[in-house]
Amino acid sequence: MGEYVIKLPDVGEGVAEAELVEWHVKIGDLVREDAVLAAVMTDKATVEIPSPVDGEILWLGAEIGDTVAIGSPIVRLKIAGEGNVKAGSGAKAAPKAEAPAEPVEAKSQPLSDASKAAPKPAQPSVAAPKAGRPASVIGAPRAEGEKPLASPAVRLRAKEAGIDLRQVAGSGPAGRISHEDIEAFLARGPRLARATGLARKEGIEDIKVVGLRRKIAEKMALAKSHIPHITYVEEIDVTALEELRAALNKEKRQDRPKLTLLPFLMRAMVKAIADQPNLNALFDDEAGVIHQHAGIHVGIAAQTPTGLVVPVVKHAEARDLWESAAEINRLADAAKSGTATRDELSGSTITITSLGAMGGVATTPVINYPEVAIVGVNKIMVRPVWDGAQFLPRKIMNLSSSFDHRVIDGWDAAVFVQRIKALLETPALIFVE
Repeated sequence: MGEYVIKLPDVGEGVAEAELVEWHVKIGDLVREDAVLAAVMTDKATVEIPSPVDGEILWLGAEIGDTVAIGSPIVRLKIAGEGNVKAGSGAKAAPKAEAPAEPVEAKSQPLSDASKAAPKPAQPSVAAPKAGRPASVIGAPRAEGEKPLASPAVRLRAKEAGIDLRQVAGSGPAGRISHEDIEAFLARGPRLARATGLARKEGIEDIKVVGLRRKIAEKMALAKSHIPHITYVEEIDVTALEELRAALNKEKRQDRPKLTLLPFLMRAMVKAIADQPNLNALFDDEAGVIHQHAGIHVGIAAQTPTGLVVPVVKHAEARDLWESAAEINRLADAAKSGTATRDELSGSTITITSLGAMGGVATTPVINYPEVAIVGVNKIMVRPVWDGAQFLPRKIMNLSSSFDHRVIDGWDAAVFVQRIKALLETPALIFVE
């Protein structure tokens, strides 16, 4: 028998370290070759680390949330054969398997078991009774399922008063409830005397911010601390656009995907950026340089089971309405399934954010640092609109867009949004070159 040390492999060009976000094994597990041992994250791409050999897990070298350098030992296995640990060098490669059991076990817990390690809620304390009056507490002084001790007469008195005896602390032997305990409970006030089924909860659960959630937090903090935001909200009548979209979707051609609002908005943004190329840029605030891009790479903020990611439609200026829709659908599926590559999740020059039907009336989007603009889509609502003679039902949607005020003046922001508004309200213009 021998020992085999697995080191964190190179998970991407130019990457020197990665964050451990999940363990799939624990000490004592038997694993097969190619079985997934752990998952690490760099940028916004998650990479699974497989086992190159069959063996038994002896040691795990990091905790969830730790940053591990490329080439560092992360797993130690016992295998049939000589292994790859030379005699006398085991301590250098990784700690011995006989390391203290408790810290090692803590490191080996997978993410799904995090809740087991959370502190248990503290039990409500029962105050010592004052002279001549037994104590009573708010909330259940007994563990769930524990029956209160009381005589039939006391139970009848509690029933008549509408008191749940589980909420009353008994001053007698073994917590037995007396008539005095009932009277003391009633003396605290009618609001607390009635059995409501409500009880106080105590305790705090500490949740470590790791993986994608940590990266999102860092990116948002960076954006808000570096960029002075200005948000411009405009109302747009999308009645004609929605009629056109419905008509195009009725054709149901196999070579064309179903259209949502986003491809139309993307094409409108492409046209608006042609007039104002300074909005399709990245601001290097350390160097004091604005990198204005010719290619329009639109990030689409997408909510996934693991958090917010931004897949990127590259070269939107070269895609028509249906090509844009197809690429948006492909990237959304990849993001939600966790298969999106690093290239697909980076390189945006301007971003769209939308909460769909939950988009609210108005929002204040946070710019995707180091971009200088983000366009936010709010939900469509039917509202009465006065046409000069009568009120008509129209489909109205707000665009909430934020801009880097160091680079984009308020006037330029308004011109940009008004151009998009004109294109969406007269959608035929989107197709005019």
